[in-house]
Amino acid sequence: MGLKNTLTNYFKNIPGWKSNRKLLAFAVDDYGNIRLSSVEAKDQLKAKGVSLKGRFNNFDSLDTREDYEMLFAVLQSVKDKDGKSAVFTTYALPANVDFSKTLSEDKFVHENLDLTYSRLEEVNPTIWKGTFKLLQEGISLRLIKPQFHGREHLNVMAFNRLLKDKNPDLMDNLALKSLAGIPNHEALPKVRFNEAFSFWNKSDIDNHKAIIKDGLDCFETVYGYKSATFTPPAMLLHPELYSYLESLGIKAIDRPRSHWVHLGEGNYLIEKNKLGVQKDQNHVTVVRNCMFEPNSRNIDWVDFTFEQIKAAFFWGKPAIVSSHRVNFCGLIDPSNRQKGLSALKALLIKVVKAYPDVEFVGMDELVDIINNGK
Repeated sequence: MGLKNTLTNYFKNIPGWKSNRKLLAFAVDDYGNIRLSSVEAKDQLKAKGVSLKGRFNNFDSLDTREDYEMLFAVLQSVKDKDGKSAVFTTYALPANVDFSKTLSEDKFVHENLDLTYSRLEEVNPTIWKGTFKLLQEGISLRLIKPQFHGREHLNVMAFNRLLKDKNPDLMDNLALKSLAGIPNHEALPKVRFNEAFSFWNKSDIDNHKAIIKDGLDCFETVYGYKSATFTPPAMLLHPELYSYLESLGIKAIDRPRSHWVHLGEGNYLIEKNKLGVQKDQNHVTVVRNCMFEPNSRNIDWVDFTFEQIKAAFFWGKPAIVSSHRVNFCGLIDPSNRQKGLSALKALLIKVVKAYPDVEFVGMDELVDIINNGK
């Protein structure tokens, strides 16, 4: 790791909430979301000319029973100072497209995740049977703790515009029960298809409020408890929604350290964040300070992430490791999952060896620790 990266790792951890405890949390986005439904769907989309660029459009798929079995085995294989396993805080979606109803009603219709799994079990029990039950078991064993990532990982307005136009890429995807390589709609500047809460006109915020409220209700129905924390897809959210989320019981919002926030019609405000409760806000701001994306750049991710964890602990900061499900799913390519899980296990072993006093915590636990001042 170069001097520039080393200095960045250390300086970025200076501001914000501190603790003398070695707290390690994983924040892993996109669980529960459908992108590619199968290898066959991917091949057919490519044959139809749909542009499948990047790792998400080539490897990302709904979490299978085998994905959870193998992930849980790795998490249980390494213990912290209290004998606890590492826990994945999965920023998860409780709903997906109801493909049949959407096509028949010619508008976006969603279905809850448990219904999605039930439908898939009937189609292909070899892959999907018992997946949702296993997810629930993982939650009860504290191996995985889903938190709110929005109702669905798409922009409903953009979806309905593309559907109205019968966009060929979208229609090909819907026929194959997938959502990969979907283009943006030219009439919606600054709105990308997968950005649930991006917008052009500020009037869209009312629609976002309705989706958030319904999404949190769906989340409680699917996962069996209320979400304490939230991060939106692509971390894009109008600041006016912060207080609204607080009113719905959200204790923490996961946001970038520094980014340009769209206020509407091309107007932006730069937002700088640090870990902890910020001025005039009644929620904890979570800022991730470590990155672990083993199926992206060709680097030594175990060493790369460990050095960031090391810098966080040096400054008395919890190490909040940012990742995505695409690193650990194997429906499209089992070797992708194996690569990600092997790196995860090696990282956990390295951390425990270097820091025998490390504590594995979920993001909701970390937020409670911050709020309680421990």
